[in-house]
Amino acid sequence: MKLRRITPILVLALILPACSDNQSSDRVEVTQPPAPDGIDEENIADPFASDEGLQAAYAACKGGTEVKGRAVRVASTVAPITNLVGIIAAGTDTKVTGIVPEGTNSHTFEPPPSAAQTLETSDIVFMNGLSLEEPTREMADANATNAVLCELGTATLAPSLWLYDFSFPKAAGKPNPHLWTNPPMALSFATVIRDALVNADPSNVDIYDKNYEALSSIGMQLDEAMSVASATVPANQRKLLTYHDAYAYFSVHYGYTVIGAIQPSSFDDPTPKEIANLITQVRESGVKAVFGSEVFPSPVLEQIGAETSVRYIDVLRDDDLIGEPGDAEHSWLGLMRFNYVTMVEALGGDASALKTVDVSDVVKDNATYPQ
Repeated sequence: MKLRRITPILVLALILPACSDNQSSDRVEVTQPPAPDGIDEENIADPFASDEGLQAAYAACKGGTEVKGRAVRVASTVAPITNLVGIIAAGTDTKVTGIVPEGTNSHTFEPPPSAAQTLETSDIVFMNGLSLEEPTREMADANATNAVLCELGTATLAPSLWLYDFSFPKAAGKPNPHLWTNPPMALSFATVIRDALVNADPSNVDIYDKNYEALSSIGMQLDEAMSVASATVPANQRKLLTYHDAYAYFSVHYGYTVIGAIQPSSFDDPTPKEIANLITQVRESGVKAVFGSEVFPSPVLEQIGAETSVRYIDVLRDDDLIGEPGDAEHSWLGLMRFNYVTMVEALGGDASALKTVDVSDVVKDNATYPQ
């Protein structure tokens, strides 16, 4: 198996400024950065891809009307998105209900019949999009017929900037959808969430703005701290071999290289021959650690670590928040800081800058998280 590297493409997260006067732009502005020399064509999107899908998705997120006479009802998919919505909606009567349980494979999760009722009564349904949660999207299409269906990833990242890799090959037509592990992209999610909530509930614009600003402030601190911490990791050690490739956009932003992902696009384990090739690549790359998932234990990664004498770190999470609902760090911020500290320290860096960021110093959300 020839592992495809994530090449250092510049990725633009479209952070759309929130407007206190309940005004926002009608069109997402996209700037296409120049591609570096030597890019593996198998990994990059068409630089001339139309942004019509981006514009349509953003327009859909803004397409609702004011909800009058009752609280706004919101459904969301994966826990990091549920938390972003819950934080921005905190202090209002808006009811936020998650659909995808934490620790579940959101790519293949089949929502139960009870989720259909939640979707049917929702005013807004927030999803990641980019083909992440297709079964849930299908149920939303069938049941949330009067709701705003807002795909945050599809609405904030131009098709010309999508990344593909071993787990998400370009030939399959589905890009890597894990934008939220890269803070600037998650904060662009937050901006669209804020705009959609204000559109449905303009009387609470001041609360939504205040919460949005608090979240953005800490998110930007976390981003800066990760940049500082990453600079302490030797350049030749900024390499990631993970179970599930949730760090493509993260890696481009912070200067890491994803040398492989154990879980292929079929979500099966690799073959013995592919495992042997991975072992060879780990030895040749000189990485200090390989990263597994606390949610999905990987005997393959454990085997690779043992045979190469490389540390096997099995605690990373991509959409399973830290602790339990109500805990101080049960949040997107807490999850990202935990993962970043784990990566930096395992690769020989200093994570002290990250540890100084107080991720609990933001409003407490009251969203419902399925377990």
